[in-house]
Amino acid sequence: MSTFWRYIRIQLFVLLCGIVGPIFLAIYFLAGPDPMMEWMFWTGLLITAADVLIALGITAFGAHSAAKTAELEARGVLGLAQITAVHDTNTRINEQPLVKLDLQISGPGLTPFTAQDRVVATVSRLPLITNRKLVVIVDPATNEYQIDWDRSALVGGLMPATFTVSEDNQTYDLTGQAGPLLEILQILKTHGIGMDNMIDLRANPTARQHVQAVVRQAARQMPAPAAMAPSAPMSAPTGPSTAQRLQELETLRATGAITDAEYTAKRQQIIEAL
Repeated sequence: MSTFWRYIRIQLFVLLCGIVGPIFLAIYFLAGPDPMMEWMFWTGLLITAADVLIALGITAFGAHSAAKTAELEARGVLGLAQITAVHDTNTRINEQPLVKLDLQISGPGLTPFTAQDRVVATVSRLPLITNRKLVVIVDPATNEYQIDWDRSALVGGLMPATFTVSEDNQTYDLTGQAGPLLEILQILKTHGIGMDNMIDLRANPTARQHVQAVVRQAARQMPAPAAMAPSAPMSAPTGPSTAQRLQELETLRATGAITDAEYTAKRQQIIEAL
């Protein structure tokens, strides 16, 4: 979207929200010159001017943010940000909690570094925050970064990730395998391929070859399924560990998803189950 049309859209929205100014001006001019109504003219003029300045400011901010994101996407690399802590800020935006994340960021060609970020824990982002694993786009020269929520959903295992290799006549499931998926996403990004629901790489042989190599390597490193190892004793599926459950509970409290009373009761229940 061009800056001009971005401005038009925002200006219409601001005028709709601050329509008092235009209404005052319309009433003044429709009623004809009247000294008793000059206050309405000047008030309407000031409010309308403020609306225009606000729209220009929002447009400039949006354009700068979009340009910054596009620049990072063009020259940045994908990294993995481990959430080491979640802090409540006691602030809500549109009824959604604003939380502070402590991040440990690493990736190919990056010197690992720590950072803090404030994000709105929306309903769609809460599972990703609880999962404690996010994808970030990092400028390797400055360590400037942005969280990529769409890619985070794929790498975090919240979206299925299956790859069909026709030469092998097989479909590989890499759902939740952060390392290989991050490498595949970087390959797609390098070749300018968007992250759609279905990606057909037959039109890009180089990218296809690289992705297939990563998929096959990841498949070789996966543990053999139970059907391939009959001698292994059958065991009941295990759930998350006590530490993981307590960590998830801390995240839910920090993001405001549960109250302090619910947190205390659930924590006591987990400890009693030991």
